[in-house]
Amino acid sequence: MLLVELAGGLYSHSLALLSDAGHVLTDVFALGLAWFAFEQAQRPADRRRSYGYHRATILAALVNSAALIVIVIAIAYEAMRRLAAPVPVSGGIVIVAALIGIAVNSYVMFVLSGHGKNLNTRAAFLHVAGDIGASIGVVIAGAIIVLTGWLPIDPLLSLAIAALIAVGAWRIVREAVNLLMEGTPGDIDLAEVTRMIGATDHVRSMHDLHVWALASDQTALSVHVVMDEGPLADAEHVVRDLEQRLCARFAIGHTTIQIESCHPCGDIDHGAGAHNHPHEKLVLGD
Repeated sequence: MLLVELAGGLYSHSLALLSDAGHVLTDVFALGLAWFAFEQAQRPADRRRSYGYHRATILAALVNSAALIVIVIAIAYEAMRRLAAPVPVSGGIVIVAALIGIAVNSYVMFVLSGHGKNLNTRAAFLHVAGDIGASIGVVIAGAIIVLTGWLPIDPLLSLAIAALIAVGAWRIVREAVNLLMEGTPGDIDLAEVTRMIGATDHVRSMHDLHVWALASDQTALSVHVVMDEGPLADAEHVVRDLEQRLCARFAIGHTTIQIESCHPCGDIDHGAGAHNHPHEKLVLGD
């Protein structure tokens, strides 16, 4: 398909078709990188990487999206040149080559749709979806050229394709950087997590709450929970209850909860910093 669109673009002088071919080339790279990252993510944890290799998928998504942004810049530059100096385009060849691209990419998108929704797969899916949208636009541009001979539609469509790709790529880059910086995942409300933990029976207060993503589909949490004095069984019950509710409500599958048994000592600092009240500590987790 890449060779068909590349040959068609060169022969017809269509920048829109060449842009689509360039996008297909990045698709090949993206799918290969996505597959490699997925295989790496399945490797078990070891002494050097105790969390495993899950973030290989995030790195792959970041590289894929960065590649898309480079392609966007190249397309936009050439489109501006062609707007200033239009080039004759063969609309019929453009239509045929783009239709072939739509058929092939539709099959690839169908295959990807059954492989989960982690950030890596979404980045690869975005490549293919963008390519299908571009091919549809190329067909429309080819028809306009055949029917009206209006050549500026080719570079104008190329700019539209570039803009659509850039928006999707930027969203992936922003999310990937947030995950690599161990930011709170966008679909989790930290205030709601705090309220849930604070409203649990026997919990007096909490501090040092952290929520981050091991990968785009795996979330972890750690927190210090201060409890009223009581038997160990109460602490174990609180931990198991929190684990179940955090998993059910927020899909947080990896939790580390440090229980601190508070002596009669007044109010406890709810912030993330250290405090001076005496506690007995017990660490429990999944």
